[in-house]
Amino acid sequence: MLSWALIFLIVAIGAAVLGFSGIAGTAAWMAQVLFVLFIILFLVSLIFGRRGP
Repeated sequence: MLSWALIFLIVAIGAAVLGFSGIAGTAAWMAQVLFVLFIILFLVSLIFGRRGP
């Protein structure tokens, strides 16, 4: 999921450089959503993944 966020970030930067503001905004928004989702899932797995035997 983090790789998808990085891909959308690269697409957003490339679209912004080329002047496609609509595509850049959408790709940047998707990168932010995926990154936040990645962080939330990482924290949940970190907390609930530490169960003792």
